[in-house]
Order: sequence, then C-alpha cells, then structure tokens
Amino acid sequence: MQRLTKKIAIVTGASRVNGIGTAICRELARNGADIFFTHWTRYDRQMPWFMDEDVAWSQHLMQEIRSAGVRCESTELDLSEPDAPRLLLHEVHKKLGSPSILVNNATHSVDVDFRSMTAAILDAHYHVNVRGTCLLAVEFARQIEGKHGGRIINMVSGQDKSPEPGNLAYVATKGAISSFTKSIALELAPLKITVNAVDPGPTDSGWMSHELKTLLLPKFPMGRLGEPRDAAKLIAFLASDDAEWITYWSNHSFRWWFLGLAMV
Repeated sequence: MQRLTKKIAIVTGASRVNGIGTAICRELARNGADIFFTHWTRYDRQMPWFMDEDVAWSQHLMQEIRSAGVRCESTELDLSEPDAPRLLLHEVHKKLGSPSILVNNATHSVDVDFRSMTAAILDAHYHVNVRGTCLLAVEFARQIEGKHGGRIINMVSGQDKSPEPGNLAYVATKGAISSFTKSIALELAPLKITVNAVDPGPTDSGWMSHELKTLLLPKFPMGRLGEPRDAAKLIAFLASDDAEWITYWSNHSFRWWFLGLAMV
C-alpha cells in the first residue's frame, strides 16, 4: 500500500550510499511520495567514512527514485547559510509543488572534547544542527499554514537522555533540537502539522569501525545493529496519515495525564 501518494517530501542530508538520508528517500518513495533531497558533498569529503561511490551518489539516487515511478529532484545546499531554508523551499515549490513532509536529517558532527572546543567548531555545529533545522522547520510551517496539514520529523541522537563525553559540540546542538521539537509541536498542532523527533540509536550507516561494531553488538538483544532502513520505516509511518494523532507534545501530555490519574 502506497500511503504517501500525492505527497511531496523534503529530506535533507541524503549524500551517502549507506546513509540514513538515502534510506529515508527510498522508503518515502516506496510509499508513493515525490522526493526533493539535499546533499552537501564538500562536508562529506572531509569525513573518514566518505567513499568513492558517494561522489556522484546524488545523481544515482535521483535516477533510482524516478525509476520507482515518482518524481524526484535534488540540490546541493549548504544548510549552514542563513538563507538556505528559504532557497530550498523556493526550489521545491518551483520544481514539485507544495510539500507536506519535512525530514530534517542533515547534520554536522566532528568529535570534540573540552580541550579542543573552539568558537569556530561550536558555530559550525550550531549553524547546521540548530539554526538550519529550526529555520527550515518554521519556514516550512509558514508556507503551508492555511493550505494543508503536514509532518515535520527531526532526527536526534538521544543527547538529552544520556551523556556523551568527547562529542560536546554535537551533544549541545542536537540536544537543543529535542527541546525545540517539544515546543514547536504544541504551536503547530492547531494547524494539523505534527512534529516528531526520531532517535535511530547506533546505526550501521558506514561510519562504524569493526572494533566499534564488535563492542556494540552484545548490547543488542535482537542480535544485530540498527540499519538505516529501520529508521526509515518509522519515518515513513510518522509521515503518513496513519500518524495524524502522533505529535511530540501530545505523546508527553498523555503520559503525564495517565500518571496523574494513577496518583489520584
């Protein structure tokens, strides 16, 4: 069943063959959505997990998705630029139409501890992970307000739930998105726009060393590590009409409501 037919989805950060962004694009397209994705090869080239196949991956992915019978467009975009959200939405409207799904998947991540933290490193993380994500979410909501409902899905990594020493800039900025998601979900609920955060957990998307996989595997009762398709399937559900009653704030509100009843 294609539950996203006639929907237009934006997915940021689909730059790598094995990345979560690529899996999200594939899964949304498999469910019938038209796809507009962004990529930023200049950043990926600096990462130790960058592969030769990633160089022209955006073109391959676009052709693959189109062959599945849906429309697909993409753009190379530096989401650290202040005007990037407005430019992206302009391109989506021009090439595909009015989007109803936004997946904020793009991220900036460089391991940094207290000895190596600098203003420049922190700013680089903030510009993409906080400013880019927040501005894209609010601009998306502004443009569809009064037209139709929508779905915003922000990718997080559990930084607000447990410490992660040695990764301070990433922790600070991605943790901010968890807090942002809670509040904007409440603001946008009357507009029939749901907002959720997805934490895929440790995912084998090409960045893990053999040693790290060996260390993590015993911690997974199901006997395997997370894969990009696992997160993608959840995101496809949250993007669908089946998830119209699921938004970050309502999840927490119901939990506290039931706790309150239990204490009476």
